Amino acid sequence: QRTVSIMEESSSTSTQKVVAVVGGGLVGALNACFLAKRGFSVEVFEAREDIRKAQIVKGRSINLALSHRGRQALKHVGMEEKIVSQGIPMHARMIHSLGGKQSPIPYGKKGQYILSVDRANLNKELLSEAEKYSNMKLNFDHKLKDWSAETGLMTFDRSDGSKQQIRADLIVGCDGAFSAIRKQFLRCGRFDYSQTYIPHGYMELTMPPVNGEFAMKPNYLHIWPRNTFMMIALPNLDKTFTCTLFMPFEEFEKITTGDEVIEFFQKQFPDSIPLIGVDALKRDYFRLPGQAMVSVKCCPYHIGDKCVLMGDAAHAVVPFYGLTNPFMLCVVLPEYSRVRVPDDHAIADLAMYNYIEMRAHVNSKWFLFRKHVDNFLHFVMPKTIIPLYTMVTFTRTRYHEAVKRWHWQNKVINCGLLFSVTGGVLGASYVLIKNPPSVNKLITPAEEMWNRLTAVRTP
Repeated sequence: QRTVSIMEESSSTSTQKVVAVVGGGLVGALNACFLAKRGFSVEVFEAREDIRKAQIVKGRSINLALSHRGRQALKHVGMEEKIVSQGIPMHARMIHSLGGKQSPIPYGKKGQYILSVDRANLNKELLSEAEKYSNMKLNFDHKLKDWSAETGLMTFDRSDGSKQQIRADLIVGCDGAFSAIRKQFLRCGRFDYSQTYIPHGYMELTMPPVNGEFAMKPNYLHIWPRNTFMMIALPNLDKTFTCTLFMPFEEFEKITTGDEVIEFFQKQFPDSIPLIGVDALKRDYFRLPGQAMVSVKCCPYHIGDKCVLMGDAAHAVVPFYGLTNPFMLCVVLPEYSRVRVPDDHAIADLAMYNYIEMRAHVNSKWFLFRKHVDNFLHFVMPKTIIPLYTMVTFTRTRYHEAVKRWHWQNKVINCGLLFSVTGGVLGASYVLIKNPPSVNKLITPAEEMWNRLTAVRTP
């Protein structure tokens, strides 16, 4: 093995601080653009090969549903218009019942929508944008082996067996849920960390075009909610749909043959079989096992002024809500941890709640009734009552504040509904007491009904 050491000049001899971004995924590439724009000398280190040149892109592939928050982050690096032009608007959830009936549930007010965006393509575009900065360098095939919080020295393994050492003034850990950067945090005192695997996994299937067009209405996020599990489908620019089945692992493991796959889909998602195809279902279901989903919470997100965690490295969430973290200067890293931790823990809980809402609550008549009530009250009092999904998706309300406001609104609305029903019952009772109906008037219709029933039964 050979070691190449690249010792960067310290900030005392150079006015331009050197920032190392570990991880070249969505979070790493986006934050690299923010940093370069602020004038830092930035180097990105990605363990994989350059995905822009790779034939097969490894990593999570669940489609992104891009909302207002994500668009604002892209806007700050001049990427919003380009990415929006490559997305497909989804104005509502389209609920597929067991009988094949389709019912839309709008996301918000008229004109509000989220965008279906290809994850790999977004990553490629962000890397290409980052590469345009003269103070930026992208390094692929660099797998982090070790690093020091005291000196900022990092050691990377290369695929050819060599090692490379890099020193930086600030290390930004954007290396995902199983972060190598975060491992060093575990050696520090007073660092809280928890990791939770939910008992559900996911599997991706593809719904091809029909005669060159989308097989279903494209401007919706299609959902087949089945209470304990669900399937969703998001549209792609090539007229396909990416279908994702979310289900307990024990249910995945029960299905062992192609015929059992078809039997399961006939029972749970019958309208999807002709659209995906029997042969494709039998083949693709066994291409990969169900993939795990993990939720990570930790605190703080920084070590002194030397390192900070971003994205899934700091707060991995299940993929039913998402968030973006525009970079903040290293002099405010303690404040960054203080401010962001409550929001990131809140979105982790919200993401889990949204999974339950998508697979179960959308089947509930009470949920649909409350959604109509919430939307009506939002229309009448737009600044007082704001639905949870609207706060999370179409505003920049802090997540933990959105949760607090949601709980308060639920109490107010539920109490209002209870008082309305109670008032209606008392009012009706008062009217009946003051103006009791004639007994004869009640008896006569009853006698007429009995005579009619008797006539029907008489041959």
